[in-house]
Amino acid sequence: MQLIAPDSAFQAAFYRFYQDFVQWDPSNAGYYAAGVEDFASYLQQLHAEARGEQLMPEQVPCNHYWLVDNGEILGAIRLRHHIETPYLNWEGGHIGYDVAPSQRSKGYATMMLHQVLQQARARGLTRVLLVAEEQNKASRKVIEANGGEVDKVIVGMDDPEPLVRYWINLA
Repeated sequence: MQLIAPDSAFQAAFYRFYQDFVQWDPSNAGYYAAGVEDFASYLQQLHAEARGEQLMPEQVPCNHYWLVDNGEILGAIRLRHHIETPYLNWEGGHIGYDVAPSQRSKGYATMMLHQVLQQARARGLTRVLLVAEEQNKASRKVIEANGGEVDKVIVGMDDPEPLVRYWINLA
């Protein structure tokens, strides 16, 4: 099991990853739909984001990683290089992650976050912000297991549900 940069060798696995969301968590499937529509362009965009190129307004440079095992994508995690936009600084944070719905509750999110925190440290970040819905106890446990300390509970800019902001010190 390893965390890798998105790779064209995983096109079929990506399709299965997406279908897992369609079947079990359709409200979050849309985030990956572009990869099914045009996989090559999707990969190009992810790699461009890592270089800080072709960014949409409010986007910042961001590395994407996939957790793979036996040719399957089990999860995806994103590391933003900074959070110097109002949205990211308030509720987007440095890191966001998803685990394939059929693979949840197996420790994969905790593992991915642990590995990405090492990448964040290598980039020179001394602390990172993560945000989880207050009711999402599983995500909150993942963040807390990786040293997350509650900053405050907030209301998001586009989500009326309470969100919990966490900081993880990397120094």
